[in-house]
Amino acid sequence: MSTTPDLLYSETEDELRSALRGLLADRCDPASVIARTETDEPYDPALWKALGADMGLAGLLVPEELGGQGATHREAAVVLEELGRSVAPVPYLTSAVIATEVLLSGGTKGGAADQGLGEVAAELLTELAAGRRIAVLALPWTTAPGARIAGVRQQGGRLHGRITGVADAVAADTLLIPADGALYAVETGAEGVTVTAQTVLDPTRPTAVVELNGAPARVIADGEQVSELAVRTGLSAGAGLLASEQLGLADWCLTETVSHTRERHQFNRPVGSFQALKHRMAELWLEVVNSRAAARNAADALATAGDERALAVSLAQSYCAPVAVRVAEEALQLHGGIGMTWEHPVHLYLKRAKSDSLALGSAGHHRDVIAGLVNLAAP
Repeated sequence: MSTTPDLLYSETEDELRSALRGLLADRCDPASVIARTETDEPYDPALWKALGADMGLAGLLVPEELGGQGATHREAAVVLEELGRSVAPVPYLTSAVIATEVLLSGGTKGGAADQGLGEVAAELLTELAAGRRIAVLALPWTTAPGARIAGVRQQGGRLHGRITGVADAVAADTLLIPADGALYAVETGAEGVTVTAQTVLDPTRPTAVVELNGAPARVIADGEQVSELAVRTGLSAGAGLLASEQLGLADWCLTETVSHTRERHQFNRPVGSFQALKHRMAELWLEVVNSRAAARNAADALATAGDERALAVSLAQSYCAPVAVRVAEEALQLHGGIGMTWEHPVHLYLKRAKSDSLALGSAGHHRDVIAGLVNLAAP
């Protein structure tokens, strides 16, 4: 018998949010993010160290016996909300969520879940939890959970192939690569591995082309069924918690827009007092509130491994992705002339929202998944 999930934030989650928001206010203010995107190093190693190692957030989902926090997806969702509010240039979703979930699900001895984690997976998870390593699942950022995966082949223990659009690959130390019915770990600094940054819309989460020419690899999981399950689990967790990032992004855009329209005056009145703008912002507020419910439901379903986890994830993505884009677009418009300038950070939020709307399956894809799950597929 299913129970109604508690979507309210716990005291622990509120404390985590407060501590993280304070850190980001000091180290990831909009001006700093804009300045970093104009350099050749979009990532902030010092911020990642503060988050991953000092605060221990890189190991939230890693079991305590491997040096992690042993927390749940609900706490990780709070982290992603705050990172979304700051469009923080750190590989948290790709490494601390997706790659970690892949290793936890697929890094088993001999492919048997009841035998515990294998040596390679345990070693990588320990390094990830300590913030000493960044791992990325080497698939295009648009790959949806359950999508067919191809492009890399294994020959004599070495990998060959080319993968485009891999998010955060330029920051990664280790690539997790599915190939020929198995899952492998490849070091980015190894011979035969080339990672080339791409020109992208969202400079705070760049993608790259990964080329493998006889790259040495270690086996994480052997067996097509196990490796496919691991990849699907990682992508599903990523899609579900991406909704929390989109929620944080939309919430920041709405908050800043309301603040701006209170301060901006025309005809001796705040522009936010005009009825047309009031209606637009009220509609955005309702959409953000609904996004919060959808994102929290997905995080809770992932945390409790509920029966309707796939439905909750697709529901969250199908709703939160277009809402984040719409709120960011309205934020840019309602900021008027200043919103169009490069100096104002709203353009970063719109770019992240647009990029996220294609990540880990589009809203249309997730609507199709929902239709199939509830037996309402289109004729």
